[in-house]
Amino acid sequence: MKNVVVVGAGPAGASIAYLLANRGIAVTLVERRRDFAREFRGEILMPSGIEALQQLGLGDALAQTDSHAASDFALYMNSELIFTEKLDPEVFHGHPPLAISQPALLEAIVAKAEKLTTFTFVRGVSVKELVEDNGTITGVTIREDNRDRFLPADLVIGADGRNSVVRKHLDHGVTEKSPPMDIVWCKLPCPDDWPGLKAYVGRGHLLVAYHTWDHSLQLGWVILKGTFGELRNKGIEAWIEEMARHVSPDLASHLRTHSDAAEKPFLLDTVSDCVNGWSQPGVLLIGDAAHTMSPVGGQGVNIALRDAVVTANYLVPILNNSSTTVTEITSALHDIEKERRVEVDYIQNLQAKPPKIVLSRAWWGEPIRRLAGFALGTQQIRRKAAQGASAFPFGVRDVKLEV
Repeated sequence: MKNVVVVGAGPAGASIAYLLANRGIAVTLVERRRDFAREFRGEILMPSGIEALQQLGLGDALAQTDSHAASDFALYMNSELIFTEKLDPEVFHGHPPLAISQPALLEAIVAKAEKLTTFTFVRGVSVKELVEDNGTITGVTIREDNRDRFLPADLVIGADGRNSVVRKHLDHGVTEKSPPMDIVWCKLPCPDDWPGLKAYVGRGHLLVAYHTWDHSLQLGWVILKGTFGELRNKGIEAWIEEMARHVSPDLASHLRTHSDAAEKPFLLDTVSDCVNGWSQPGVLLIGDAAHTMSPVGGQGVNIALRDAVVTANYLVPILNNSSTTVTEITSALHDIEKERRVEVDYIQNLQAKPPKIVLSRAWWGEPIRRLAGFALGTQQIRRKAAQGASAFPFGVRDVKLEV
């Protein structure tokens, strides 16, 4: 039996570990933290991500996870409402965007995987290094209970996020696609009548506010990279006041009234990049470890889950064959990257466009934003815009589990 070590129990790592173990492959999932009870950024599931979970056999894990489905989307330009649109479930293949508790989802996936005899989960340990023999990765060394332990593997899958230890070992370099922006995240009490998702654009700012899984109002305030320094030392009340200047009067009043109730505010340094080669013999990168996604369009968790589906399609047949060679596995790893790069590259390029317009402080920025706002006020233009951005909810190509 082939043996796989998966590093990182995020959406990509937990999902591929479960699927491989469910198909009879011995899997050890290694996670640096002892639990998932921490703030996650990627909590929006698009139809593409929901369908991927269902294909992976994890629909029941999603069903038992706290969530909230968005029912409406509203766009404001310079504090004025441009349009409100009902999010018809049929348009989203029966799966409108869903705000989920990612920690709860991961715990549910791991709990399901732990019922399999082929699955082992090692929490609270760090990967010190990848072990290499004649150019092929043969396992990892972990630090556990103040001692080192070697975990042998026919394949190591690095799914350990944007600061991936496995990525650093490969040292293949990355192509930077980062938009010139940062995001301030925080939660406030949610108004009783808040229907779903609202976006406020204007004067070099973008604020996204949505009713999230714990019935709070999640705020994502997008600002030009490097402009937050002056506010950082003034505290959360100054952040809230600056946000209030760029939204509609009703939300501005709500922000000011509840500024002292803001939960877990922090600045997210946004990154968008792609590793120049996701594999070498014995090791593969997937999820954010291979391609860190911009937060634009809520793509990170969805792309990661689709990575898991495609990875399973290639790996299950060859890892279940005891005579499979390192060369055959290596060829499959290249095929995984080749297939996934089509979607990842397209969406990263698509993600990079809106911030250049929304956040621009050039002389042409405000006229362009006003023109866009006027155009989006007509239903025909909105439909065309939705078609152009359809990769966000649905992906670029069909991703189907075949094993």
